[in-house]
Amino acid sequence: MNNMIVLQSLGAAGTVTGSKHLLKTPGLNILVDCGLFQGIKSLREQNWQSLPLPARDIDVLILTHAHLDHCGYIPLLVKSGFKGKIYMTRPTSALTKLILLDSAKIQEEDAERANRFRYTKHKPALALYTVSDAERSFEHFVTIGNDEFVQLDESVNFRFKLSGHILGACSVELNCFGKTIVFSGDIGRVSSPVLDSPDYFTSADYVVMESTYGDKLHSTEDASEQLAEIINETIALRGNILIPSFAVGRAQELMYLVTQLKETGKIPQTIPVFLDSPMAAQATDITLQFPEFFKIDKNAWAHVKKQVTINRDFRNTRDIIEKKGSKIIIAASGMLSGGRVLEYMKHYVGDSRNVVLLMGYQAEGTRGRALQNQSPDIKIHGQYYPVKARVQEISSLSAHADQSELLHWLGKFKKRPTQVMLVHGEPCAQEALRVKIQDTFKVHVKIMQQNQDVLLFVDKDASA
Repeated sequence: MNNMIVLQSLGAAGTVTGSKHLLKTPGLNILVDCGLFQGIKSLREQNWQSLPLPARDIDVLILTHAHLDHCGYIPLLVKSGFKGKIYMTRPTSALTKLILLDSAKIQEEDAERANRFRYTKHKPALALYTVSDAERSFEHFVTIGNDEFVQLDESVNFRFKLSGHILGACSVELNCFGKTIVFSGDIGRVSSPVLDSPDYFTSADYVVMESTYGDKLHSTEDASEQLAEIINETIALRGNILIPSFAVGRAQELMYLVTQLKETGKIPQTIPVFLDSPMAAQATDITLQFPEFFKIDKNAWAHVKKQVTINRDFRNTRDIIEKKGSKIIIAASGMLSGGRVLEYMKHYVGDSRNVVLLMGYQAEGTRGRALQNQSPDIKIHGQYYPVKARVQEISSLSAHADQSELLHWLGKFKKRPTQVMLVHGEPCAQEALRVKIQDTFKVHVKIMQQNQDVLLFVDKDASA
């Protein structure tokens, strides 16, 4: 008789990418998130490895939000035999479709380029998944409302609460054989200028919790004031402001903040602002479809969109680069792992008048992390470029809660959990947060190890 409820992290255990958390119950195998590994090569290579159980044995997938490290493995899961439903909010569905199609297109292009220029040991190099694979996975998508209970079987139900991370992002409460298990997903900021603060669950027996900034506190300085200061300093130097940005969430927030700074006279109204990312452009269009998920109404978003020159055609990127005078450029990707931002980097990173402004988490092994670590040069498309531009960071615009906000989120549980399990964080962040939680709340904290089974509890009444 199988009467054990077991948690197994298939990713985001000791790292911040590849989120996949499998809850094995007597009746169902439930996967929470299904992301790609990103960053250093040893992590990326895990995307090609088989899961420790057949995809067909996973019954249900619950998706917390649309970032690639949480949703990017979905097409491969379906391609490998997954037959179940994939639950998410309406905004997450729209954004996930956008992100997966873009991911598949990039992988097809990378494979084609590797074969054409023969810089691959594989004959031939293949895409991890194709656009057709991504499109087939959409047939499994089921959208539900915030705080709406969904019954998965007679012993298991779940609901979402908005987590304030990006549009449509949620935490998950799973009620399972009389116990409550909460998966935090990615927890957003209390003070986002565009999104409501994270909603909270108030009781749980077990909590599976992200720990991205478990050892850090974000700056308490006003992000808008910092942004204005950096922009004005760079204009005085006759330089350019290059902001690598995540296409979903961060780009829209930056567009709003820069528009506000112009309208309040804190930066020159004449400085041109460019959003150079087809995905960010489409994500902005999607944003306008879900005004009920924002503090800002639809008309305000429409106004913001008019104040920014949105470039969708790569052929125009060169014209923007060569345009005389200072300008603000928002371009993907946020960790400089690819995208059009690299074209701007080639031209701008070697000029001390310019600034590269980092706005979010930079994973290990990315160019963004190298800039954070004051690398003297950056390798782009096989060539090294000396870093002479100023590299600055506004941590208060991060979409991830810092240590104090993580503790605040956990402190909302009136009934203290029996155990907290930390995922989605690097080892130093997780260890710092583990100690802080244990000292503050006097609960047991476990740092999850990849593919390790953790017995949560045994249900005495469950039958095989």
